[in-house]
Parts: sequence; structure tokens; C-alpha cells
Amino acid sequence: MDDFAHTKTTHPLQNIPVEVTVSVGRARPLVRELLELGENAILPLDKRIDDPVDLFVGGRLIARGQLEQIEGSEAGQLAVRLTHVVTQETDDG
Repeated sequence: MDDFAHTKTTHPLQNIPVEVTVSVGRARPLVRELLELGENAILPLDKRIDDPVDLFVGGRLIARGQLEQIEGSEAGQLAVRLTHVVTQETDDG
């Protein structure tokens, strides 16, 4: 019975890594403007620094969150604090 209970709680796909893409904003420059970009150029985005970011898996929105900087031994590394997890009922809203 213990083997059955253990099998029921573990899923064969649970140890497969999944790539999560975090979108911080979009830019819509003209091709001419892109061609003029060089080192140290600034490309303005459509979001502000404190605006929520979107998390995607396979092109599908799965959550929204706020960017944070990890403290301690990983100082300087970015992380995302989830503020909203998208469900099938709420779709992407």
C-alpha cells in the first residue's frame, strides 16, 4: 500500500525543467532606429521600473510579479515575487 500511495503523489514529469520567460516590457522602434543603435544606446520600453512583469511558459502567460534583487550570498541577482498566478478561469487577466 505504501508503494501505491507514493506513486499517486509523484508525477513522472515533475523533475523535468521548464524554461520560464520573464517579460519586463516591449519596444517598438522603427527599423531605421534599430540600425542606428550602438554600444551604450538606450532602448526605451513601454513599462516603468516598478510595473509588474509577465511570466510565460511556452508562450503562455502563467503569472505576474514584481522584480526583486536577491540579498545575501546571491546579492545582485534578480528574482520575481509572484503577485498573481493565472488560472484557466481568469486566463491572462
